[in-house]
Amino acid sequence: MTKKLSLVTSALLITSSAAFADSNSIKEAFANGSTSGDLSVYTEKGTTTGSADSGFTAGSVGVNYETDSFNGFSVSLGFRGNHELGEEKENDYEGNHENSSIVHTAAIKYANDDFSISAGRQEIDLEWLGDYNEGVVVGITAIPDTTVVLGYTNRQAAIAEDESKNFARFDHYDGSKTQAYVADVKYEGFENTLVNPYYYTADGIANYYGLKVEYNNDMFGITGQFASSSEDNPANKDGEIIGVEARANVAGFALALGHIATDSKGGVGSITALGENISPTEEIDDQVYGTDASSTYGSIGYTIADIELGALYVDTEYLDTTKKDANELTLTAGYNITEELALSLRFTDYEVDNVDSDKIAASIVYSF
Repeated sequence: MTKKLSLVTSALLITSSAAFADSNSIKEAFANGSTSGDLSVYTEKGTTTGSADSGFTAGSVGVNYETDSFNGFSVSLGFRGNHELGEEKENDYEGNHENSSIVHTAAIKYANDDFSISAGRQEIDLEWLGDYNEGVVVGITAIPDTTVVLGYTNRQAAIAEDESKNFARFDHYDGSKTQAYVADVKYEGFENTLVNPYYYTADGIANYYGLKVEYNNDMFGITGQFASSSEDNPANKDGEIIGVEARANVAGFALALGHIATDSKGGVGSITALGENISPTEEIDDQVYGTDASSTYGSIGYTIADIELGALYVDTEYLDTTKKDANELTLTAGYNITEELALSLRFTDYEVDNVDSDKIAASIVYSF
């Protein structure tokens, strides 16, 4: 699959490099701020053998605003509102949307050439920490070829055109609430190579650590990754995951082949509790991250007449009392009607333990 970059790291680097392009006053910083957003309509419909069809259609609007920098400080704000336009049966829409609108970004930032810090609600995309979080992120760029990200979060929400989940605390195994910390280091001192060790800890959930190594050039890429957990709950077994992926660009085709394996007794443990970035699937993540799971996948992408086409196939064996199978075929198409207006389509056919399902989803998005 395509290379996954940390949005947090990228934002820190951009902000840090522009730290001294300050406005001359707070009023000027707000006047010089930038606004972006989108208007979209999203629809999906799913069928499963022996069950009633499900699905919904929703309209969505998102608006983001960020001030210019003043003495290194800036403020970012963002919200998303969703509205039900229709559903296959009662609660199909409500099952994916806990609110009609939510402020997902409200953060104050400071940056200079050596480090940056952002506190408040913000989007995070690290290897095992994703979505929107309430917390603090520190990025250190003073070390050559190295970015160090230190993070703290105590609430998380999943917010997009197809879902809207409220910010919620993390659950300690004793029923109380807890928080999580992360240290993520990215070293790019070797040509075309990323070395990314990381460590996460969440009291009452787990401590987990891992290493990702990635090499990319214009024609070829390969990624190897390992992660292991030490579970806090004595009733849970420790987890482990290994992933390998090779990529190639041949005659305009983007090809990928990968394999993911989990621990034979504990699966991935709680490694995916805060987010995940390894599984390429749309519908069978639970099986890919299951106990004693072994997943092989291949994908192909091609652009013709400005239409981006993609296909992914995943085959998984996992343990659920006995060995069981799951597989998924996902086909995608995307087309930019104009620079601002984009259409996307996705069809997924998947089977879990001999139960067949399929889902089709489409969206049209106007970005500004």
